Amino acid sequence: MGGSGADGTNAGKRPNEQLSSWFVRSGWSKGELARQVNRRARQMGAHHISTDTSRVRRWLDGEQPREPIPRILSELFSERFGSVVAIEDLGLRTAHQSPSVSGVDLPWAGPQTVALLSDFSRSDLMLARRGFLGTSLALAAGPALIEPMQRWLVPTPASEPPRTDPAALRRPTRLSRAELDLLETTTVMFRQWDAQCGGGLRRKAVVGQLHEVTDLLQEPQPAATAKRLFKCAAELAELAGWMSYDVGLQPTAQKYFVLALHAAKEAGDKPLGSYILSSMSRQMIHLGRPDDALELIHLAQYGSRDCATSRTQAMLYAMEARAYANMGQPSKCKRAVRMAEDTFADVGLDGEPEPDWIRFFSEAELNGENAHSYRDLAYVAGRSPTYASLAEPVMERAVRLFAKDEDHQRSYALNLVGMATVHLLKREPEQATQLAERALGVAKRVRSERVNTRLRKTVDTAARDFGDVPEVARLTDILTAQLPETAEAV
Repeated sequence: MGGSGADGTNAGKRPNEQLSSWFVRSGWSKGELARQVNRRARQMGAHHISTDTSRVRRWLDGEQPREPIPRILSELFSERFGSVVAIEDLGLRTAHQSPSVSGVDLPWAGPQTVALLSDFSRSDLMLARRGFLGTSLALAAGPALIEPMQRWLVPTPASEPPRTDPAALRRPTRLSRAELDLLETTTVMFRQWDAQCGGGLRRKAVVGQLHEVTDLLQEPQPAATAKRLFKCAAELAELAGWMSYDVGLQPTAQKYFVLALHAAKEAGDKPLGSYILSSMSRQMIHLGRPDDALELIHLAQYGSRDCATSRTQAMLYAMEARAYANMGQPSKCKRAVRMAEDTFADVGLDGEPEPDWIRFFSEAELNGENAHSYRDLAYVAGRSPTYASLAEPVMERAVRLFAKDEDHQRSYALNLVGMATVHLLKREPEQATQLAERALGVAKRVRSERVNTRLRKTVDTAARDFGDVPEVARLTDILTAQLPETAEAV
């Protein structure tokens, strides 16, 4: 039989030359392609699909198969040729997909969130070549990004509970408390690896773990277990986004952040949601959109104002200061810096246990963020030496504290580069090159395109402004030899 569910439309069909071309180049027989489609369908749980050689012949003759066949064929040919082969490249029509599903304006509902996390993480794993997913995605910004994120705070309407197979309720839950604890501990370990080694080393492992968690969420689970799994999925998706951002995969990062926020909503964890929004805000600052960054931070602050710890609130104020600095609003920036410092002084006084995801925001991180706010103000104000002088002692404190912290080497490198830029603003190229060379030593141990890009830009600036200084010329040669440039995938 051709297989129920694999039938397609025949109206006005003509031979599918695009599919035939890919098929011939693949070297597969019709039978081999049919077997691969069936195998992939079973992996997806689409057990109703049973394709044979006659069905493959009809596709080549122009029949349009129904989903998920087009997606399966796209995946198979992409894997075969090691590059993207979109459904449209095969001369097949995709099932109608609204912009809300293909972009960032996604439905705020548990089953859809799980399905989208599963699909996206699987695609990322299957096509895990640098920049690959990024080329098929587009960054959202402005109202197209902010308005959907505002629905994070809108209560989800109550719906009729799904019907559950009574036999499933009698079966013991697949996950024990110890297994859930282990999943959460693994997430903590991944976060430590990221801080120590950068996003390039373990990103695929995090995406794989996320995909495993979404598999568990697709099974019947007790409500308390599902809530913990959604929280775990949110943390892993945020970390996958952060690592993608760190290696330069900006659209991929944004998609993970958005999906993480959806999962945090399902977990009912507003502080975690605010942290995810702060990561999105940091990305918008990096991409030169401080207005969007400020909107996201204000949304995070509003949503977690009554439940976030002092450390989380201090981090949000520090990010608010960064946004104001990049908008060229010094008075609001300085006020947010003071609020960050004052709120951080209360850390630990409430006696509440803090989640692992916010523990990175130490005294060193607070000083680093505030120093970068003053540094950014200096650039926006036309390389103002006044703001550079404000940044210098705060950045020095951050560098000194990070130098003692073996667990946050990427942050150490970023603050060394930041200190170098402060000295360039003060027209002190010799001191800048010393700091940049120290940063290079750390950068070679940390797989972070973000560190590498900032270091290259800083040395390029030094070469442009102080190219006749021997130390600058020497560092330029060293950087070219020891840190070859690679294109940042955005």
